[in-house]
Amino acid sequence: MTIRQPHTTEHTLIADAPARALYGLVADVTRWPAVFGPSVHVELREHDEHGERFEIWAVVNGEVGSWVSRRAFDADGLRITFEQERSRAPIASMGGEWLFRELSPGRTEVVLRHHFTAVDDDPGTVGWITEALHRNSPEELAALGRIAESGHPVDDLVFSFTDTAELPGSAADAYDFVNRADRWADMLPHVSRVRLSEPSPGVQDLEMDTVTGDGSAHTTRSVRVCRSQEWIAYKQQVAPRLLLGHSGRWNFADGPSGARVTATHTVAVDPAAIAEVLGAGSTLADARAYLREALGRNSLATLTHAGEYAAARLAVGVD
Repeated sequence: MTIRQPHTTEHTLIADAPARALYGLVADVTRWPAVFGPSVHVELREHDEHGERFEIWAVVNGEVGSWVSRRAFDADGLRITFEQERSRAPIASMGGEWLFRELSPGRTEVVLRHHFTAVDDDPGTVGWITEALHRNSPEELAALGRIAESGHPVDDLVFSFTDTAELPGSAADAYDFVNRADRWADMLPHVSRVRLSEPSPGVQDLEMDTVTGDGSAHTTRSVRVCRSQEWIAYKQQVAPRLLLGHSGRWNFADGPSGARVTATHTVAVDPAAIAEVLGAGSTLADARAYLREALGRNSLATLTHAGEYAAARLAVGVD
């Protein structure tokens, strides 16, 4: 029987925000891709008031990996514990906890602890895991502080919206259109340049230049996870100036008269950029409305062209 050496790390943040607000932001794992830089996508498998089980895709030392975790909530004690149910090599096992300690009213110490074992005790293997934790944990804590210390309710800064379209043709063809984003510069009017690579099966790096309805040009860089012609999730690594974070998902399903495609966006607004981007006197409500319209319009434009592509393939009998 192999006995692996356990290792631990601890990272802390002092935030000028109430402990319960910080706890709530960490407890809602569905918001993580828009809030935490390393997180790409989360699939919630089970959830109730006591705990949850989910699969998460995240950037670890420059590569996208996935694992399944379970979490237990202690809302009274302001504590969340977690354990990876299925770890990814070179990690053999990993777990930890989030603690939220109220130092004074409106001031909180956040403690993030990890414990792990490696697939072997080689110093290089242990060092790789430790390096990832020392990179990702402070980044996540800093992002948590930026949102919680903004002076705005979290629900006003981090929000989601959805657009759905019924399209001619099959869901598989609509999926193919969105999956093959390398062709978008020739097929979508709001996209002027695209660079797409696939570092591992089902994982894409996408960089593109887009133009919004007001003529503003933006360069965005995203990581995408593509799964079985059913959904494509993405996380913007370089987001427009108005956003602290942006993640989304495309869902594809066949309906009675064609494809049904849903585009979901989750965004975290940067309140410090509102005046610069939208003009003096603009409010958070103005920023929410602007983002809803601009991002929704681009999604619907993509859906329209996906429908035209799927319809054309249906017309010529391409399966």
